[in-house]
Amino acid sequence: MVQNTLDFLMEYGIWGIVIHSFADAIIFPIPVFFLQVSLSMIDPSSALWIATFGYFACLLGTPVGYFLGKFLGKSILYKILKKEWIDSATAMFQKKGEAAIFVGSFTPIPFKVFTILSGCLNFPLWKLIGYAAIGRAVKFYVVGFLFYFYGRMAESMVDDVSLYIFLIMIPIVLVGFLLKRKYNKSRQLKELSKQTSSDS
Repeated sequence: MVQNTLDFLMEYGIWGIVIHSFADAIIFPIPVFFLQVSLSMIDPSSALWIATFGYFACLLGTPVGYFLGKFLGKSILYKILKKEWIDSATAMFQKKGEAAIFVGSFTPIPFKVFTILSGCLNFPLWKLIGYAAIGRAVKFYVVGFLFYFYGRMAESMVDDVSLYIFLIMIPIVLVGFLLKRKYNKSRQLKELSKQTSSDS
């Protein structure tokens, strides 16, 4: 069934990845990564165009997934996706807060889990789109550049590179959020001390 679906979408080329990527951010169970690789294998010279169309379609689908979660809640997730994916994403939200969106862009957990879950948990939509824009750009364009520069040989590199992205980007993202949190705390303390001194 998965292969039949991919074969059907492949017939539409660029528009196939637009449809798939848009749906991938909302409800579609098959990650768009597989179609991107398949289309890039057919025509490596178009790999960057494929990445670009897939990327922007994903961003257009992100708010749709968000509002789906906002109005229908977690029940929709449990109907369409594996329980372990949803539980893992929920745990990430609880432990890492907004960093979960960024981290989710690189994990094997389908991105739709994070778009719908963001709506369920009333996470700010503008933050979701901002983090998705950065995280998904890395994911789409790494694959695009590999196929563009290395052609069909890139097929054997894609899985390893995805792993390296995950291992390199996640610590950077987490350190960035820790520094941001530390900065916000120091700012709050300064404002509090100013208020205290003005009151006295």
